[in-house]
Amino acid sequence: MHVTFLHPDLGIGGAERLVVDAALALKENGQYVDFVTTHHDPNHCFTETKDGTFKVTVVGDWLPRHIFGKFFAFCAYVRMIWAALYIIFQANHPDIVFCDLVSICIPFLKLCIPVVIFYCHHPDQLLTSSESRLKKFYRLPLNFFEEITTGLADKIFVNSLYTKSVYKQTFRRLNADFTEVLYPSINTSFFDQVYIFPLERILDKRFNSDTCFLLSINRYERKKELSIAIKALADLKKYLSLEEYANVYLIMAGGYDKRVEENVEYYLELIGLADELGVTEKVFFLRSPTDAEKVSILVNCDILIYTPPNEHFGIVPLEAMYVSKPVIAHNSGGPKESIINNVTGYLVEKSTFSEKLSILVKNKSLRLQFGAAGKKYFIDKFSFKKFSNCLISSILDTYINKNQ
Repeated sequence: MHVTFLHPDLGIGGAERLVVDAALALKENGQYVDFVTTHHDPNHCFTETKDGTFKVTVVGDWLPRHIFGKFFAFCAYVRMIWAALYIIFQANHPDIVFCDLVSICIPFLKLCIPVVIFYCHHPDQLLTSSESRLKKFYRLPLNFFEEITTGLADKIFVNSLYTKSVYKQTFRRLNADFTEVLYPSINTSFFDQVYIFPLERILDKRFNSDTCFLLSINRYERKKELSIAIKALADLKKYLSLEEYANVYLIMAGGYDKRVEENVEYYLELIGLADELGVTEKVFFLRSPTDAEKVSILVNCDILIYTPPNEHFGIVPLEAMYVSKPVIAHNSGGPKESIINNVTGYLVEKSTFSEKLSILVKNKSLRLQFGAAGKKYFIDKFSFKKFSNCLISSILDTYINKNQ
């Protein structure tokens, strides 16, 4: 079958990793897969979308992303409608369109596409605040259309039980029982085959053998609360000896898009925070590392710090677990489903990151124990094979039932 993935901005985030992995699973199953997107920067994307693995068609990038710094959601809706129209006016229509993030395209796609799949990472209306009356008035029709159009999909996936509960609370007109939890996975074959760079090469600095590397991977966005990682590093002084603390470093790596004002501002804020807390020499900031660099720092780090509260699911903890690293994450959202407290890592509150970090920094054998347990848990519950089998069987069943 011909499956087209329709995604608004094919960059390097968790949502993008999910659709790329879903596309890989379908391609390996023998389906023809391609992408249609409204923006794709070869310098800010996953390898599979630029190395010829998939055909990527960019449409509507000339349409505005905002109007005088406002109306981002409205413009995203317009761009996705344009992309949907491109798909339906092609000579050869795909059998299935798999879309995510923006649901406004679904009623247009259903005019001539046999099956439309929607993956709900999180209701879009909850990703922005509506503090002013004007903003609430602006969002009112957008929120209504998001709910109605989401419900038109032939199949709706959510990324976690947490997101399913949020879906149920948000979309009260829709029956959440018809959604299916499809946990994301990672392209483990890439992890197994990629060349691992030494950290000295990536960070351009030499370290002694006793160095303990803490790692945070997330986009440079304020909602990710990356400042927690820097504050936890500074607070470690309370729990470690001077010698132990001298050997601890933090790597801050994440998606950075210079077109996004928040990315630029928050990156500079974090640099300022490190300076204010006196840990500038112990923090390394990496912006949009390549896929190979990302895997390399995961393999070479000792502990992953995952700071976002109420994260919808979170791909990075899975990546860390696959390479046998313990994870310390905020005790909320999706990580409560991917991390077993006191077994594969720690689920903590904001105030206790540094306390739990100190335990793992001091105890290498515990780090190895948690890491081994994390890899086993990943293989048992989140393997790429399990993800692929669930995705393919569900999509094919939907297609068959719709076209009987």
